[in-house]
Amino acid sequence: MIATTEEDFKNLRAGGKVLAGVLADTLAQVRNGVATAELDLFAEHAIRARGGIPSFLHYQPEGAAYPYPAALCVSINSEVVHGIPRAERVIKEGDIVSLDLGLSYNGYFLDAARTMFLGTADDQARLLIDGTKEALAAALGATRIGGHVGDIGDAIVRIARARNLGVVEELGGHAVGRAVHERPFIANDGKQGEGEVIVSGMVLAIEPMLAEGKGAVVVAEDEWTYIMKDGKRAAHFEDTVIVTEKGIEILTR
Repeated sequence: MIATTEEDFKNLRAGGKVLAGVLADTLAQVRNGVATAELDLFAEHAIRARGGIPSFLHYQPEGAAYPYPAALCVSINSEVVHGIPRAERVIKEGDIVSLDLGLSYNGYFLDAARTMFLGTADDQARLLIDGTKEALAAALGATRIGGHVGDIGDAIVRIARARNLGVVEELGGHAVGRAVHERPFIANDGKQGEGEVIVSGMVLAIEPMLAEGKGAVVVAEDEWTYIMKDGKRAAHFEDTVIVTEKGIEILTR
């Protein structure tokens, strides 16, 4: 969407604050032996208690065989995104855990994602997580009025190459605000100067996904979860921002 009114900004800011708080609280629930379904239930209750509505729950994009059955995506190790929480899916010490969460607040939609390591991270895991976080910072820095959405992906690629990490090319960010996903799609392997022009008021969900391997993914049997084809680990960070004349405003921190 293009935010233009004070009502737009007010609700997006309020929704972003709720989402940031719920995501931080859910991350704090990650511990050895916790079932991913427990995290999902916690996140859903926390969103509703703060006046929001889980936007992933029952979401069914075009081409999906069935609606997404949870409020939270929990992706572990070689899972990149859209990991479905289950009672039998248990997190353990040494796991890389990515939580992706979305909500609507007074009809405005926002997304955010964070990745963490449970326990003491090995050097490669630290490089992966820190590199993906750095890629998000670079992508946000490349998001400006008059630029192109390709500039965002170009910034991600530059960090990935510098850190010897793979870019998950099939997935990327997107506009958001009035729906779970809006156009334009923001490719994580974009080219500088290509793609739609960024204008004032754009609401964008920017989400680099990097991997230890080459970045190729496959879809699991559940038809939702994206998994690294080579079985190596992945990380995912995401923030929703508004592009303004003064720069970007990060809503989900």
